[in-house]
Parts: sequence; C-alpha cells; structure tokens
Amino acid sequence: MSRDRDPHPPAWSPARAATVEIAIGPQESDGSLSITFEAFLATHARKWFTYAYLHTGSEAAAREVTRAAYGRLGRVWPHALRQASVEAYAWAVLKERVVEWLYDHQQPTALTETAAFAVVTHALLRECQQQFAMLESQLGLYAAISRLPERQCDVIVLRHVIGYSDAQIAALLGVDEVTVRSYASRGKRKLAGALGIDQE
Repeated sequence: MSRDRDPHPPAWSPARAATVEIAIGPQESDGSLSITFEAFLATHARKWFTYAYLHTGSEAAAREVTRAAYGRLGRVWPHALRQASVEAYAWAVLKERVVEWLYDHQQPTALTETAAFAVVTHALLRECQQQFAMLESQLGLYAAISRLPERQCDVIVLRHVIGYSDAQIAALLGVDEVTVRSYASRGKRKLAGALGIDQE
C-alpha cells in the first residue's frame, strides 16, 4: 500500500485548516464557544495535520483523519473545555482517529516511509553526533525510532518533527516537563542500545 503514500509532506496553512474545519465546530448559541474552538484549531491545525500525515503517509488521508478529529472535538467542545487539560484531551481524540484509520485500512504506520521523518534522524544526529556518527545507513535508526515505546516515540516525533516545545508536549501528554525530558532521554538510550552504540 506504500505506493499510495505521498513521499513529501505537503504545505499546510493553519489558517486554511481552521477556515475549512470551523463549520464542524460547536453548534451552541454561545458564540464564545465557537471562537475558542476556532482559536484552538488555528493554533494546532498544522501540527495535527503533520502528525496525521507522518502516520498515514498521504495528504488526503491526513485531511480525512484531522477532519474526523475536529468533528469529534467540535461535538464535545464544551466537555473538552471542562477537562483538566484541553490539549491532552484533544490530543487523545486525534490519536484515536489515527489508530482507527490505520486499523480500518489495514496498514501499519507510515512513520519510517515519509520524507519528513528524516528530520528526526537529522536532529538526533546533531544531538548525539558522537554516538550516531558511525552509522552507515539511517534505515536502522528509522526502524529503531518507530519501535520505541509509545510515549518515547511521541516525544521524539513531537519535538523534532512537529516542533512542539517541551512545555507544549507536556500539556499534550498530560505530564510535566521533567517527565517529557525523561521520556526523551530514555528514548535516546533505548535507540543507542537497539543500534549497538555504546553510550558513555
């Protein structure tokens, strides 16, 4: 099925995404709900789309997934606003839609096939130059990242591909920044172990 995947990440405008999707936002008469929903989409649309694209490998599929997530979130937006973390609640909605799409289409994540995933490798190579400089191929690193435990993989992808700060990642995952840094550190150690690289 990989032949249907787009090799390069498409350009995506947050403003365009919010404009397209806002029609499926809250239906309540309180206009402030729609305003807050629109603001949320404008803030997260591009990064949500990138995450969906990384896993589906297709611009059309990423639009389908994010639209479904926006639809679900819009229908329960008042409930979402009552949660301890709106970002964490919304992120869970997006991840559920990604998993559902992959299951429905009987395909694994496209994470290691999308060109944007190379950003992860380049960032890690810069951070861990001594440990990873001897690798003759990046393919082993690609596969190792995709096999990390879910939270560690999420932190590395959110940090290095999508561009969230540690504070933003903490809000999305419902943890503190110290935990985010711990996931990142453990992920790097696990990568080194999987690749047979000795870390001093």
